[in-house]
Amino acid sequence: MGALMAEPDGQPLLAEQLDTLVTVLDLARSGTARTRPEIIRHSGLGRTVVTQRVAHLIDAGLLEEGTLGPSNGGRAPRQLHFRANAGHLLVAELGATSISVGIADLAGQLVAQQEEPWTIASGAEATLMRSVERMFDTMLDTRNPNDPQIWGIGVGVPGPVEFATGRPVAPPIMPGWDGYQVRDRLAERYDVPVWVDNEVNLMALGEFRGGLARGERDLVYLKIGTGIGAGLISAGQLHRGNKGCAGDVGHVAILDDASVICRCGNIGCLEAFAGGAALARDGLAAATDGRSPYLARLLLTKGHSIEARDVAKAATHGDLASVELLTRSGRLVGEMLATLVNFFNPSLVLVGGGGVAGAGDLLLATIKQTVYRRSLPLATRDLRIARSPLDDRAGLMGAAFMVIDELMSRERLTAWIGHKSPIGRSDVVHPVPVQ
Repeated sequence: MGALMAEPDGQPLLAEQLDTLVTVLDLARSGTARTRPEIIRHSGLGRTVVTQRVAHLIDAGLLEEGTLGPSNGGRAPRQLHFRANAGHLLVAELGATSISVGIADLAGQLVAQQEEPWTIASGAEATLMRSVERMFDTMLDTRNPNDPQIWGIGVGVPGPVEFATGRPVAPPIMPGWDGYQVRDRLAERYDVPVWVDNEVNLMALGEFRGGLARGERDLVYLKIGTGIGAGLISAGQLHRGNKGCAGDVGHVAILDDASVICRCGNIGCLEAFAGGAALARDGLAAATDGRSPYLARLLLTKGHSIEARDVAKAATHGDLASVELLTRSGRLVGEMLATLVNFFNPSLVLVGGGGVAGAGDLLLATIKQTVYRRSLPLATRDLRIARSPLDDRAGLMGAAFMVIDELMSRERLTAWIGHKSPIGRSDVVHPVPVQ
């Protein structure tokens, strides 16, 4: 078997030894083990192997030694630290009506963030060139020369993504994006590896790795915004499904009503009756037909269409029509979620997203009430349903964790660690077969 890379002493690191390198790295970067003796205890590896792998990772710039740790009677061991600032990442979350971008370190923590309004229906070329790339470039221009270099890019989009290629596939709210090579475009411009996924998957990953869901094994992240989608963590792993469209619950049929056609072309879809666009549509109707005096006054003031956040605000002011709209939305979402709870049996459901999810306690309370009423008692015995605490940071943090996990994976680490960074190695996204 041929060598994949060289040890610091010049000896070749064989393919079967790569597992131990990744094991040591994972223990160190997760904080599970902070010294060589702790790595030995957690991994079951021998002292010589651990010493060699730690030396390799220090030489590669991924680990560094710190102060002496506590002694158990013998020589005090040196603390080991994962170098989260060895590199930085560009991350972006594209929503239906806004775009957020940020810079994160290799521990998934955001060091910069900004958001701007944008319509995703403007198309791929306009969105990437006039918004995402411009915002990335602005953030890069404000950095100091000594700041860590960019090692990779993570992007979330509001539609199904074939993860293996990084291409959106028939996204209902993204006209002109079907099959667009998002990964290839950004990789060519910034000369680093790029990964693309559905934004709700990344929100789930962000909460799982850096939020309220840490320590949970089975999680549903439900985003209620312009559309509705779910990210699933199953047995501690992000579940994308066979082609990347797992969790597309916004297009579950909940009503047999041909009067409302969803943006996907079907009728009866959940988001067509309970999503942000649906609330805006029904709120406008309530304003114009006199059922909502509050929204009618607001429409006169604003001089344009009602938005979902207007309905939410009206409900907090006691507007009965708006309260009814939010309650109906919560009930429909809760009925869908009850089915998912019975089927998937999560321990935690987090509700996030802009506009509708920020509607105060009414929407969340209605969702909870419906889920507990419609689900099996065993499925809800220990179930928690809560608002996402990370909110607008969840997707960006999830994008960072996606890139980090891919870069540090067994299949990809071997492709760049010999260069000490993945800069200029955009081909890293294609896994290297390791026997």
